Amino acid sequence: MRDLRHHHFLNRLQSSRFGLRSLGWLLVLALTACSGVPVAQDPPVPTNTPLSIMLPLHLIQPPSPELMGELEQLTDTKLDLHWVPDEIYADKLSLAVASASFMKVTYVNFLEYQYMKNAIRLGMFWEIGPYLWDFPNLRKLSSHVFEESAVDDKIYGLYAERPESRQGIVIRKDWLDRLGLKPPGTLEELYEVLHAFTYNDPDGNGVQDTFGLTDRNDLVYGAFKTLGSYFGTPNNWGLIQGKIVPEFETEPYMDTMRFMKRIYDEGLINRDFSVTSKQNQRHMLVSGQAGVYVGSMADAQRLADSAQELNPEAEFTLVNRVLGPAGYRVWAMPGYGGMFLFSKNAIQTKEELLDILAFYDRSMDADVSNLMRYGFEGRHHTRVADKVSLTPETESLRINEVNAIHTLMIGERTNPNLLPFAQYRPLTELSESLIKDNTRFIVRDATINLESPKDDEIGLELQSIITEATYNFILGNLDEAGFRGEVARWKQSGGAQIIEEYNASYRRFRGSQ
Repeated sequence: MRDLRHHHFLNRLQSSRFGLRSLGWLLVLALTACSGVPVAQDPPVPTNTPLSIMLPLHLIQPPSPELMGELEQLTDTKLDLHWVPDEIYADKLSLAVASASFMKVTYVNFLEYQYMKNAIRLGMFWEIGPYLWDFPNLRKLSSHVFEESAVDDKIYGLYAERPESRQGIVIRKDWLDRLGLKPPGTLEELYEVLHAFTYNDPDGNGVQDTFGLTDRNDLVYGAFKTLGSYFGTPNNWGLIQGKIVPEFETEPYMDTMRFMKRIYDEGLINRDFSVTSKQNQRHMLVSGQAGVYVGSMADAQRLADSAQELNPEAEFTLVNRVLGPAGYRVWAMPGYGGMFLFSKNAIQTKEELLDILAFYDRSMDADVSNLMRYGFEGRHHTRVADKVSLTPETESLRINEVNAIHTLMIGERTNPNLLPFAQYRPLTELSESLIKDNTRFIVRDATINLESPKDDEIGLELQSIITEATYNFILGNLDEAGFRGEVARWKQSGGAQIIEEYNASYRRFRGSQ
């Protein structure tokens, strides 16, 4: 149950004004709050009040008032949605943890959820498992996902469904064609494309004003972890010769750092990648400054549409298979991208909890789920024989008025009430095909279903050592001996105990089989 938990939350927190060490203190405060020391609490919540939900905003603006009004009418619910820009969401979540003060419902992404376990164990959130069978749609959600997301064998959250791996490469096809190159199929071919996109004038304007890879300050959902998969790096933790080993003690992790340092030293990546935001990373691609983006292939069509608004000749393609030393590999997470948790302070009674669960159950019905997924018929989409047609002409309307509400959806990909597409747009069709293909060679975290109390306690703090060392190696501030010295410091600070606990848990797990 720990895929990626040691990375992405940390990277986001490091860019927030609190940072990692402050979060550690905030978590201590939360623990202290439940030990008798006074701390801010949610005020009593009167009945029949709006349903308050905190959730991240990944786009420029929230859904349109018209859409929200229709959603409220269909569900007979007054929604009080607190949209927080994704860049500062970890900040807000840290404050909520520190004060033990949450809205009625709080969204946490997959990584953040792993670090909410102590708050869950301290009784801050409702256990919802006993009530799911009472709801016709909720009872159909995946028992496998609930099992993987359970805390001490109890269900606390409703999950936002996601594919196991959407990772791949988005690349400027028109640049490849102009330079006579093929989409890369190996790591060395990927390097050659990055070099050519930097030095061979791929846009044909006679000026050396482009570079290969656009990346951001995120070692997970940026380029680093996916490149690590290609090199054969374990997914956080690997099972090597019968022992649980952290990824950063493996040679493929070192190879990944060497590759990133190579392209950094040669100017094939944006020089400020370690402090670049996701929005700026994408802007470099769509504006024609860079030609390669490593991340979610599901974003490809939207990136292409934005690029073609600026340059109608821009053309993109996708690559998901890059052959590395260990064959084809790509990291994966369980089938959920986040969880909705239900505050015990803000939700005063079981009856109120059931009312809120009823909203989520209703949100999976055909009329509501299709509204949330596609928007208004005739404005955002059309119907063709009980299928949905999404035209390029309404793409910007969907982005501005509908798409943000997708964050509120649960069980999206397997909800039988959602209408299928009449047809996919070219890049969307390709991305869906390659995302399915990824399932053939995904790599899972070896510590799924294993436990380490020390990791739960200080794993997030310790990860800062590795994250900073990784960046410093790539940027040239640390050599290989220095990096290994930082790994030794990680072990001395508690990492050795974490390794031993995971291995002991693995031995118990193996013995029970």
